[in-house]
Amino acid sequence: MTPPLRALVFDAYGTLFDPFAVRTRAEELFPGNGVALSQLWRSKQLEYSWLRTMMGRYENFWKITEDALVFSCRMLKLSSDKHQQDQLMQAYLTLPAFPEVKPALEKLSYLPLSVLSNGTPEMLSPLVASNGMTDFFKHIFSVDALRMYKPRPEIYKHAVASLGVSNDEIGFVSSNYWDIAGATSFGFRTYWLNRGAGTGDELGFTPSAIFASLLELPRVLT
Repeated sequence: MTPPLRALVFDAYGTLFDPFAVRTRAEELFPGNGVALSQLWRSKQLEYSWLRTMMGRYENFWKITEDALVFSCRMLKLSSDKHQQDQLMQAYLTLPAFPEVKPALEKLSYLPLSVLSNGTPEMLSPLVASNGMTDFFKHIFSVDALRMYKPRPEIYKHAVASLGVSNDEIGFVSSNYWDIAGATSFGFRTYWLNRGAGTGDELGFTPSAIFASLLELPRVLT
């Protein structure tokens, strides 16, 4: 018999907060290149997190994000100075939440809610605060505590140890399928927020449920 959920854990970037919102500032700084820069930047940010974990050469997510930005500007042949890069980096501290996130969290607040993210505490705390969500979350877990990145199983285990409940009593929500696969492999009950009607990767793991809006999750859980 499946035990009831006793906690919900959310990924941050792409799940609660929109990392592609930086395209607005990017477009202002580099007209005609905002979308391309935001997409390449996000792609390299994730790639660098995986590569550094595999190499055992940890840098925190702020540094990885900065390195990914520098690469992306070079790749797109955009002449960027430190001031422009700083403006884009600062945008990461105030990324907007997706419109349905706050109403969904209000409906889910009967459960203890937490965040588990690659971001550093110094990135996540102002981000949650700027969106008026501080009171929703019991914990904000950062991979920085372990100096490695998701989807390493140690990251998910870190949340279990702090929450004090078993793996299968924790629901994990992410818009990133690689994160869903990692959390499912670890033993979480996973819920894929598939906003873009994407195709799940062939990694041998499937989520408990798939939905297009976080507002669907309360119904899914009941």
